Amino acid sequence: MPSIRRPVVAGMFYEGTAQALREQVESCFLSPFGPGKLPAVNVAGSRNILGLVCPHAGYVYSGAVAANAYFSLAQDGKPETVVILGPNHTGYGNPLSAMREGFWQTPLGNVEIDTETADPIAKETSILDFDEIAHRHEHSIEVQLPFLQYIYGNSFKFVPICFLMQDLESAQEIGRALAEVLANKNAVVIASSDFTHYESQASVDRKDLAALKALEELDEKKFYQVLEAQNVSACGYAPIAALITYAKALGAKKAEVLSHKTSGDITGDKSSVVGYAAVTIKKPI
Repeated sequence: MPSIRRPVVAGMFYEGTAQALREQVESCFLSPFGPGKLPAVNVAGSRNILGLVCPHAGYVYSGAVAANAYFSLAQDGKPETVVILGPNHTGYGNPLSAMREGFWQTPLGNVEIDTETADPIAKETSILDFDEIAHRHEHSIEVQLPFLQYIYGNSFKFVPICFLMQDLESAQEIGRALAEVLANKNAVVIASSDFTHYESQASVDRKDLAALKALEELDEKKFYQVLEAQNVSACGYAPIAALITYAKALGAKKAEVLSHKTSGDITGDKSSVVGYAAVTIKKPI
């Protein structure tokens, strides 16, 4: 009997029943802060998108921003494999942890882990372990799945990788391993991250835009320098750096910021806000 990782933030970060969740995802796409229309998969899509950066707060706050990235992905076609990189907020498990088999469950169904992709990624690097404990209570990867399920159903497979250790060198090593394994696969890598946390609207805008500029340039070293120099409290910075490293190895030259908003833009309370961004990275044309 395959193992099933049960959802831990259903009913909290997103709606807890299939119908309510489907309606909530649709509201994210239709939001004034989202693309404004529902996605349709372009079955003849060119699959030029190598990766996305998406937020992972509650859908009420960041879902519309994330919808911009997922709308773009649907227009680009259908990936067979999705690798989702997320920070470890809980402190449980090994420093860099993947899962190699089983299913992840959301109210929209079960998504299968891609063992045939997970195994070679782990073999390409000496720092990635298989450890389900790191994933047991972590939300950053889970909240991406309902968007993917809404677009593609449960017909894709995925690999979750959770980063407790977020130094630049480790992120680059994971990125290089992804490039080696995914080079000839129909795959997309998603880095799950929010940006500056709990500062004024003006402060979050200033700090996030500096970090996003380095991301647009696909300069992971500059990205880390900006985070340190300006004290940018982005939580998934190593997943973003791993994504940059992977995308550059496959020829990408730049990233595109589709949306940057804050929780204050959504709620109207701009005294203490969190920044969210949706970003795509494409193959060179």
